[in-house]
Amino acid sequence: MPNRPTDRPAPREGTPQEPVGPRVIDEQAARIGSRIRTLRRAHGMTLVQLAALTELSHPFLSQLERGHARPSMVSLERIARALGSSQVELLAAADTERRRPGDIRPDVLRASEGVRGPFAEGEARLLAHGARGFEPMEFVGANTDPGDYYEHEEDEFIYVMRGSVLADFADQGRFVLDAGDSIYYYGGTPHRWSALSDEGYHLFLVKQKGADE
Repeated sequence: MPNRPTDRPAPREGTPQEPVGPRVIDEQAARIGSRIRTLRRAHGMTLVQLAALTELSHPFLSQLERGHARPSMVSLERIARALGSSQVELLAAADTERRRPGDIRPDVLRASEGVRGPFAEGEARLLAHGARGFEPMEFVGANTDPGDYYEHEEDEFIYVMRGSVLADFADQGRFVLDAGDSIYYYGGTPHRWSALSDEGYHLFLVKQKGADE
């Protein structure tokens, strides 16, 4: 899911609040930067184009991709949306519980574990460590304003565990989903959702693995 909004503000110069350093900050910064570069190239996007979409400076993005800078959460959100991803998925690149290629042992994730972060209009927790064949996550939100439409190349599946959600797919229709309902939609479908009561909602979401991964 989220992800790229359909409308973007006009670009502006630079982001002075973002620190830019001469060397790799740490392994996590390098992993996040590498993930951003991989996604950007998979979208056929140049650094200049990404800078225009995110209102972040070209030099900062260059430093970021090389692990020489660390983004603020605001900047990470702009980058994630421009690349059809989310903050929590980009943060997952820094997951220290990474598995070696060929390791097929079962991977248990406890209730207190999992990468957490902003996702769409709520908060998400990834339900698997490191590299995986698909992105399973739980998503909690209470937004009554659906916000922008999001769009990404991967298929997605949602199961409602608690609450009621209005799922809006632009010209593909709007659907009220209650606890126990599920919906599957294909990559490239604009989508957004909102809570139908003060109770909010709790979702189980599975996103298809990107072709670049």
